[in-house]
Amino acid sequence: MGKRALGAQSSRVVHEAARIICEDGLTDYRLAKQKAVERLGLGFGTPLPSNSEVQSAVLQHQRLFGGPSYTERLRKLRETAVSAMRLLVDYRPRLVGAAATGATNDEHRVQLHCFSDQPDGIDWLLHSNGIPFDVTARKPRYPDGEGPEVPVLNFMADDVGVSVSVFAERDQRRAPLSPVDGHPQKRLDLAAVEALTEESPEVLGVLI
Repeated sequence: MGKRALGAQSSRVVHEAARIICEDGLTDYRLAKQKAVERLGLGFGTPLPSNSEVQSAVLQHQRLFGGPSYTERLRKLRETAVSAMRLLVDYRPRLVGAAATGATNDEHRVQLHCFSDQPDGIDWLLHSNGIPFDVTARKPRYPDGEGPEVPVLNFMADDVGVSVSVFAERDQRRAPLSPVDGHPQKRLDLAAVEALTEESPEVLGVLI
C-alpha cells in the first residue's frame, strides 16, 4: 500500500476512533483505535495513528457536534476541579488530563495531582468533610522508566468523578508522562483552572 493510501487509511481510523470516544464514552485511546479498525473492516496489523492525532480529532468532533451538552459537561468538570483544588489547596493540587485539554466525554473524571509525604492527611481531610472515597493505586511512567506506586483517592462530587493521585513532595517538578503524547504531563495550578472556567469552548455545531 502506498503512502497516500496509508495516510487516508490512518485518517479514517483517527476520525472513527474520535467518534467512538465522543459518542460511545470510551476513555481508552488504544481501545478506541482498535474498535475503529474493526468497525472500518480493516485488516489485522493495520498501523494505528498516534494518540495525539486522536485527541486533536476528539476536540474537533466536540467543537462540531458536541453542542450544549459538551460545553456544559466540560464546564462542570472544570468547576468541580476548582472546588476540589480549593479543598486540597494545602497539597498544591494540579489538574491534568482531559478536563485540562478539553478533549472530554461524559465518562471522563477530574484528575488531580497532589503532593505530600504523608498522604493520610488527605484521607483525613476527605473524612472530615464527609466525602466518601476509595483508594486505588497506579504506577506513573517517567522518561527514565516506571515510577513507584502512588495512591489514588477516588470520590464523587454530584455526578462528576474525581481522582486524586498523591505524589511525594520531591515529585512536584517531575511530571509523569502523558498517556496521550508521551511527554511530561502539563499540570495546571488553581489560578489556571479558574481562568479556564471563565472561558467558553468554541463550538461550531448548530446549538439547539
